Amino acid sequence: MKRRKDLRGIEKIAVFLLALGPDLSAALMKRFAEAEIEKISLELSNTTSVPGEVISNVMEEFLLLCEARQYMLSGGLDYAREVLEKSVGPQKAAAMVKKLKELSQVKPFSFVRKADPRHLVNIIAQEHPQTIALILSHINADQAAVVLSELPAELQADIARRVAVMERTSPEVLKEVEKVLDQRLSAVASHDFTQAGGIPSVVEILNQVDRATEKRILEELERQDAELAEEIRKRMFIFEDIVTLTDMAIQRVIREVDSKDLALALKGVNDEVSARIFKNVSKRGAEMLKEDLSYMGPVRLREVEEAQQRIVAVIRRLDETGEIVIARGGEDTVIE
Repeated sequence: MKRRKDLRGIEKIAVFLLALGPDLSAALMKRFAEAEIEKISLELSNTTSVPGEVISNVMEEFLLLCEARQYMLSGGLDYAREVLEKSVGPQKAAAMVKKLKELSQVKPFSFVRKADPRHLVNIIAQEHPQTIALILSHINADQAAVVLSELPAELQADIARRVAVMERTSPEVLKEVEKVLDQRLSAVASHDFTQAGGIPSVVEILNQVDRATEKRILEELERQDAELAEEIRKRMFIFEDIVTLTDMAIQRVIREVDSKDLALALKGVNDEVSARIFKNVSKRGAEMLKEDLSYMGPVRLREVEEAQQRIVAVIRRLDETGEIVIARGGEDTVIE
C-alpha cells in the first residue's frame, strides 16, 4: 500500500470502506453508479494489507472534509477557507477548499448518466428532438452513442445535427428539461450555465456508434446541411489517428497518396506517427521520404494541415469502399 500522500481517490475509497466494515460499506456501495461499483470492487479486491497509519490518515481526511463542508454551508467558501487555515494551515486548507469546490459542483443531468442507456431510450424517445439532443450533450459519449443508435432512424441525423450546432444553454431551460424527466428519474437542480454540444460532441458520439448508424446519419446530415456534414467528417478521423490502422491498411493508403503530400504531412508529427509511416514504406521509399523532408525547409502550418487532410480524405474513401477498416465503437472489431 502506498503512503497516504500518494494514494489515488479510488484507493482512498477502498481504504475508507475497509475501515467501515462490510455492513456499512455495502449500504454505501448501493449509492454508487454501476460502473463506479465495478472500479471500487476491483480496488477492494486488490487491497489486502493496509497499515493502521494509512487508515487513520484517510479517515482523518474524510472527517476534515465533512467538517469543512459544514463550514462552507454555514458561512460560505471564504469562511470555510479562513477556519481551515487556522486549524490545519494554509497549504492543507487550500487543497481541501479545492476539493470542496469540486464536490459542490452539481453537473446537469447527473441522474441521467447513471441510467441504463437502453432504458433511457424508452424514457426520452417521445421527447422533442431538441430535448433529446440536450440530454445526449450532457451524458457520457458511450452512453449517448447507444441511445442515438436505438432511436428511430428518421430522428438520428436530426438529433446529431442539433447536438453539433448547440451552444450555451441557460439554467432555466436545463431545469425545465430536468423537470420533464423528474417523473421517471431522480432529478437534480442545475444553477450554472453550461457549455455542451457542438461538433466535438457529435464527433465523439458518432465515433462510438456502429458503421451502419454512422453512415446513415452522415448521409442524412449531408442532405440537410452539406457544410456541417463535411466538417464532422473531417474531425472524425484526424491524420494522427493513422497509427490506429493496421500495417496493411497504412501500406494501402501510402500507395494512394502523393509523395509530396506524405512528406508535408509528416512535418511536426509525433515520433509514433512518423515511425508507423516509415515502417510501412520500402527502404528506397523511406530514403526518398527523408530526402524530401530534409530539402523541404520551413513550411506554413496551413500547408501541412491541408496535406494531412488530403491523406485523411483518401483514408475515409478507402474505408467507405471496404478496402481498409477504420476501427470504431459498436460492432466494429478489427481482426488482422
